[in-house]
Amino acid sequence: MDSTAAACWEGNAETWTRHARAGYDLYRDALNTPVFFANLPPISGLRGLDIGCGEGGNTRKLAESGAKMTAVDIAPTFIRHACEAEVEKPLGIIYRQGDGAALPFPDESFDFATAFMSLMDMPHQDRALAEAARVLKPGGFLQFSILHPCFAPPYRKVLREEDGTIRAIEVGRYFDGVDGEIETWRFGAAPAEVKASAQPFRVPRFHRTLSEWVALIVAAGLSIEHMGEPRVDAATAEAQPYLADTHIAPLFLHIRARKPG
Repeated sequence: MDSTAAACWEGNAETWTRHARAGYDLYRDALNTPVFFANLPPISGLRGLDIGCGEGGNTRKLAESGAKMTAVDIAPTFIRHACEAEVEKPLGIIYRQGDGAALPFPDESFDFATAFMSLMDMPHQDRALAEAARVLKPGGFLQFSILHPCFAPPYRKVLREEDGTIRAIEVGRYFDGVDGEIETWRFGAAPAEVKASAQPFRVPRFHRTLSEWVALIVAAGLSIEHMGEPRVDAATAEAQPYLADTHIAPLFLHIRARKPG
């Protein structure tokens, strides 16, 4: 599954970069990333690693917050786009192609690490978490976001009233051991003509239950110190119906875990 997952993300990278930079990843831009940064400890002057950086959008935000950033991604096309953005607006970011489950860095290299919506897409989350812990300095932290294991398992359906308002979120297959099942989808906020003109993303799922995620974090030697479930309020749900499902149940889970020291 390692090579399959890598091939999927390399195949997604060109369209993903173009559509994300056009503002079509509305969940990221309007909810997930702002909440992530609101809960991030002070990082100015710290050396950080962004794991699964994609085209580098969030890495640049970390650098703009004062961190000295290095970033890694499995897909060469993502790294190329990230490097091009660094050339256009230098922020001192070092980008490397690499596997999150085999990080190409020495032990205790970083004060903190982040992983924005990437760990859930890696075939070996145990190794990825262990690698993150390995490259952290004592006392350093890992903060990451994933699809919520409880409310975004392999089966998820938004249930609506006759007037279109959301009544509930229907979920299933929570306990299924999913390893590499390919989902196809597009950014829902993209215009219809844009979605019609592009191939859907192929994303391999590696679903774990909430208790499994906690066990993996503990096994990596990290201690959970923060958990968050981003959501919009009622006014935002009415103003931006695309995000209204997160007012009913969370779509994302944020965790910050710290290395002893």
